[in-house]
Amino acid sequence: MKKVKIITSDEAAQLVKNNDTITSIGFVGCAHCEALTKALEKRFLETGCPKDLTYMYAASQGNRDGRGGEHLAHEGLVKRVILGHWDTVPAMSKLAVDNKIEAYNFAQGTLCHWFRALAGGKLGVFTDIGLETFLDPRQEGGKLNERTTEDLVQLMDINGHEQLFYPCFPVNIAFLRGTYADECGNITMEKEVAPLENTVVAQAVKNNGGIVIVQVERVVASGALDPRLVKIPGIYVDAVVVADPKDHQQSFDCDYDPTLSGEIRAPYDITSQPLPMSPKKIIGRRAALELKKDVVVNLGVGAPEYVALIADEEGITDRITLTVEDGAIGGIPQAGVRFGASMNPDALLDHPTQFDFYDGGGLDMAFLGLAQCDAQGNINVSKFGSHIAGCGGFPNITQKTQQVFFCGTFTAGGLKIRMDGQRVRIIQEGKAKKFVKNVDQITFSGPFAAKQGKRVLYITERCVFELTEEGLHLIEVAPGIDVERDILSQMDFKPIIDTYKVMPLRVFSRDLMGLK
Repeated sequence: MKKVKIITSDEAAQLVKNNDTITSIGFVGCAHCEALTKALEKRFLETGCPKDLTYMYAASQGNRDGRGGEHLAHEGLVKRVILGHWDTVPAMSKLAVDNKIEAYNFAQGTLCHWFRALAGGKLGVFTDIGLETFLDPRQEGGKLNERTTEDLVQLMDINGHEQLFYPCFPVNIAFLRGTYADECGNITMEKEVAPLENTVVAQAVKNNGGIVIVQVERVVASGALDPRLVKIPGIYVDAVVVADPKDHQQSFDCDYDPTLSGEIRAPYDITSQPLPMSPKKIIGRRAALELKKDVVVNLGVGAPEYVALIADEEGITDRITLTVEDGAIGGIPQAGVRFGASMNPDALLDHPTQFDFYDGGGLDMAFLGLAQCDAQGNINVSKFGSHIAGCGGFPNITQKTQQVFFCGTFTAGGLKIRMDGQRVRIIQEGKAKKFVKNVDQITFSGPFAAKQGKRVLYITERCVFELTEEGLHLIEVAPGIDVERDILSQMDFKPIIDTYKVMPLRVFSRDLMGLK
């Protein structure tokens, strides 16, 4: 193999031309090609070029502090942005809200598979993920503002089955990342939290005549790398950049933690003190009652994270397998800027392969957030008024998993409760209602799920609802909660109420629930 070009990040930025379509790698604060996106921002601020880029990536890349995808959040630098998740790049979201750019939000798994389709020379991606949600062109087609008018997703009938079709188009530049490169450009990723979509993106861009640039920690001699660890072969790579260590952290808050990449395994630490009682602990406990031995699970951020904490507290972590959408199987999923990483993973798959498993119904259970809900059981986690959060992998995970549990406090913004024995008292309501007449955007379609016969629960600290074909049905109420005062008065609609049970009392006990 011929030797690969080794260039600086500034030289890499010079390869981007006006009107190019560019993609980058990363997952929240992990594995981002910070040296490359930072250099492109520097070039634009100094010269005004390049202009009018289309920028796209599958997941979330940032930490709300100017790093990651926010390096490209400048009017004039980008004209069109297509992301799986927007919440960690608020500067980019502001451009969308202000109608400064064309803005799209598509499902994370669909974008992963879109890159693979592009790599294989396919026309595009056909999928039923997102039907009857904001991704469906009969609703919004993933478009986020008035400036965005072109339909990038089409509704089609394939042998009697409705499908959403995302046509492929060329991507000119890929900014990727690995751990080591050899002199021929072969790239390994042994220090990353997962391989992500590096391989298929490199294939997609190379096969369409584009330029693939990879930032690494170090270049080593040809033949020095274990071929079993090579995730991007040198034949896909046009240039390598050796990054400054400060631009090549494993995550934005960590230079390197070997327990996140599988190099070593941390000792299992059994929680010695129980978590203090709180609304989220009640939610996590009630949700954890749904766990069964040997289930495969995905957990969202926020209240759903307490399901893992409760499993740890109850000593049953070894009886379930937690997964993360970017590729981790097993271990303990991390939160915050390290979301996407897992401590002590059993396997680290690539991003598109993980979504093959999810889209095919491989998950037994999913515990996800509850931001807005209406009488039909529709859930919104993606857009609230002018605030663009983005759907991420939410549509993929919720649509094909047969048991879905939405977990969240009943109201938001300042909710306070008190436990009187095993009775819940609302001391102060949150400022915002979550159970509303109409959700701002449909990220999960209740009627579509009901037609599929899925089991869907909506778990809060004071009650539990179940999805039926008729809509939301109240099935459990916490002890001490008055239905009229504490539930109905805090909703914009009346759920179906006939008979309901008291939520299991052990959820509210200060002792362990005895799940083990």
